[in-house]
Amino acid sequence: MSFHHISVLLHETVESLAIRPDGIYVDGTLGGGGHGFAVASRLQQGGMLIGIDQDEDAVRAAGERLESFGSRVRIVRDNYVNLPSVLDSFGIDRVDGIYLDLGVSSYQLDTAERGFSYMEDAPLDMRMDRRKERTAADLVNGCSEQELARIIRDYGEDRCARSIARHIVEARKRQRIETTGELTAIIRRSIPKKLQVGGGHPAMRTFQALRIELNGELEVLEQSIDRMIDRLKPGGRLSIITFHSLEDRIVKNGFRKNENPCICPPDFPVCVCGRKSKGRVITGKPILPSEREREENTRSRSAKLRVFERGQ
Repeated sequence: MSFHHISVLLHETVESLAIRPDGIYVDGTLGGGGHGFAVASRLQQGGMLIGIDQDEDAVRAAGERLESFGSRVRIVRDNYVNLPSVLDSFGIDRVDGIYLDLGVSSYQLDTAERGFSYMEDAPLDMRMDRRKERTAADLVNGCSEQELARIIRDYGEDRCARSIARHIVEARKRQRIETTGELTAIIRRSIPKKLQVGGGHPAMRTFQALRIELNGELEVLEQSIDRMIDRLKPGGRLSIITFHSLEDRIVKNGFRKNENPCICPPDFPVCVCGRKSKGRVITGKPILPSEREREENTRSRSAKLRVFERGQ
């Protein structure tokens, strides 16, 4: 199966970076290279795009898609949390722009054996980086009932989290839960029929929660924002697309903290904490997909783009 992914907020993201033809840019979630192709197309002599992705299928597919740009594009298989060391490996101190397209790709959802989808029966995997040993099956079969309930409640925002966790624990006592189909059937039994009407697929929230927990997605994002801003040149921009309210909150708060890091009490006449602003938030409100994009690509409906610009 070819690596197919529809790039969300493509035009808006590229425009938000205010690309310089000779600039250096980092795509921290390269995927199939959709955003990367648009960025690389705007680069000329001296310009460079560094693409990072932890998924081996994405690295291969993006390499093929971006091959025509030659040495203008460099691709690294890694997690964007390690962006500083990736830049160091190229002898690069600061860059003109960084962007992230968070969440799971269309390819990962549509490739059954990756275990991200509740629509087909497959091994319960969900690893974005298959070099990691722990799978979603290990998570489902190894976590306590309380821990499962917390994961599903916090990351899936599912009001039936405790019931789902209880049913999972009861089912695994009989036999280990190994497939997406088995887990989906358990989730269906856990949610009252009246709540399954009109709220999307009953397994959607639990699958999202397990994926976020397994891949440490929120922790990686929290750890990365300050690091990425620190590696921007003056005037450089960081653009992040989120698909989940918790992701968006992390980005919003991270940007706000870098714009106004002062922790002095509000009644102090002058700042004494010494914390200086690193720049400004470009997007007072997040940029959302157009009505047309939401209609053409249903996976774009929850997308939000926020942009931060490094100060001088």
